[in-house]
Amino acid sequence: MSLEKNQDAPDFEALDQEGKKRSLKEFKGKWVFVYFYPMDDTPGCTKEACSIRDEFSEIRKHAVVIGVSSDTVKSHQKFANKYQLPFLLISDPDKKVISDYGAKGLLFTKRISYLINPQGKIARAYLKVDPKTHATEVLADLLALVKNFCASF
Repeated sequence: MSLEKNQDAPDFEALDQEGKKRSLKEFKGKWVFVYFYPMDDTPGCTKEACSIRDEFSEIRKHAVVIGVSSDTVKSHQKFANKYQLPFLLISDPDKKVISDYGAKGLLFTKRISYLINPQGKIARAYLKVDPKTHATEVLADLLALVKNFCASF
């Protein structure tokens, strides 16, 4: 079951593509865009990752980007290097993070994403993702959410 708006985003500890242990709590106080995808270096996943890479200079002004799949650290490292992906890729071989975020499918990880606000709550859930246009959609939503979030204080 996927997470819903205003739910607490589950914390996690997992290794990134450099073998460094990462957790969601290290980004507390920041916006986080976390996206789940089936497999490194496959057509749809490459398209999505590259579209996020292409929008990264704008997205990173407002949010940390984290990609998650069940691939190994080594696979993530090769994928990130091959396509010059400048964001974190988290390895979740036991699919705990994937399950906690409702992205576990029957055979493959579901292609879903979340924007998490600085308090660690789900601000937006994307349960149907088009790999080609998702980064643009997230950027537009992020800009609106950041503006509204700041205005509420």
